[in-house]
Amino acid sequence: MRYAIYFATPETSSLMQLGNRWLGRDPFTGQALEQPPIDALSAQRFAELTTDPRRYGFHGTLRAPFHIRDGLHEADLLRVCETFAARTAPFTTTGLSVNALGRFLALTPSEPDAALNTFANACVRHFEPCRAPLDDADLARRRRSGLTPRHDELLQAWGYPYVFDAFRFHMTLSNKLEDDVERDALNAAARAFFAPVVDEPMHIQTFGLYQEVERGAPFTVHTIFTLAGAHIPAEADPTT
Repeated sequence: MRYAIYFATPETSSLMQLGNRWLGRDPFTGQALEQPPIDALSAQRFAELTTDPRRYGFHGTLRAPFHIRDGLHEADLLRVCETFAARTAPFTTTGLSVNALGRFLALTPSEPDAALNTFANACVRHFEPCRAPLDDADLARRRRSGLTPRHDELLQAWGYPYVFDAFRFHMTLSNKLEDDVERDALNAAARAFFAPVVDEPMHIQTFGLYQEVERGAPFTVHTIFTLAGAHIPAEADPTT
C-alpha cells in the first residue's frame, strides 16, 4: 500500500468532474468514464495518450506517493492529515491554465504563484515523518530519469526530486507526447474543454489522501480534507 497527498477538489466540483472525464476515470469510484471526443484523434488513441495520469487519478502532487514508515499505520496518517487540515487556512491562487510542461500537457498556474508553492512546501515538511525511506530499487528507478545533483539531493533527503525550489505545481493531462501533431491536437482540445474552470483565481480549500493498494494499481481517493484553520504556511529554508 502506498499513499499520496494530492491537491484535489471535492467529487462534485466542476474542476474534478472535467479532469476525471478528460482522463477517463473517476478516482472516487474507480469507474471508467467516456472521454470527450477530439476531432484529430480516435477515441482509442486519446485513451493511449492518457494512460499514466489516468492511473494516478486527476490531481496535483503535493506529497508524492510513499510507503508509511515502520511502526505507523493508516490511522496515524489520517490523524496527521486531520491535524494539517485543522490548522491550515484556505487561500486563493492565481488560477490554472492549460500549458505544455516539457513534452507533457498539464494544468499549471497561469503565473508564478508563491502561495501555492508555499502550501506545497508545507505539505512536504508536515508529512515527512510519516514516510518510509526509499529502498535501493526506488532510488535506482528515480535516478534512471537523469537527475541533476540538486534533484538527487532532494530525492535522498525528502524521497522525491521535485520539491521546494524544484517544484512546479501541475495537474497532468497526458503521457509524454512525442508527436507534435498529437500534442497540438490535445492542447487545443484541452484548452476548449477546460475553458469553464481556467484563467481565473481559484480558492484552495481541500486536499486529498489517495491510495494505491498495490504497486501498479490505480490510485483511488481515500479522503478529501477541508482546510479549516487560521495558519498560513510561511516560507522556510528547504534544506531544514
